[in-house]
Amino acid sequence: MTVTVNGLDELKSLAGAELGTSDWIDITQDRINGFADATEDHQWIHTDPERAAAGPFGAPIAHGYLTLSLFIPLFTGVLDVQGVSTKVNYGLNKVRFPAPVPVGSRIRLVARLTAVDEVAGGLQITVDGTVEIEGGTKPAAVLQSLSRFYL
Repeated sequence: MTVTVNGLDELKSLAGAELGTSDWIDITQDRINGFADATEDHQWIHTDPERAAAGPFGAPIAHGYLTLSLFIPLFTGVLDVQGVSTKVNYGLNKVRFPAPVPVGSRIRLVARLTAVDEVAGGLQITVDGTVEIEGGTKPAAVLQSLSRFYL
């Protein structure tokens, strides 16, 4: 379920709140190959299903940075900030990839809004996120993301 806020004051009121869980996103071989093409990272553990099946993970796995790049579509399914003119990814404080994401998996985001800070012309939020793998025992990614919202 998406939490929707209208404007910076409503966003401020969410400081410390559990934002919830996103819908699942499918990790397909086509998605992995598209990411490999975009980033020119065609390592066989990602793009060669036959070789990867005999490799250390038993199947092709998503690039860690593919998993990280999906934070935005996952996050927009958790928090919708309306009444602002601009939304900007400001950076990351921490990122770890505890478990590989095999092709055919589904991932989702669990997010908590840990801080809301004023910046010139807007607000900066800090979100602690855990990207879960359906049926997995460890997360695909654990991260702390910074975003800015301007009027």
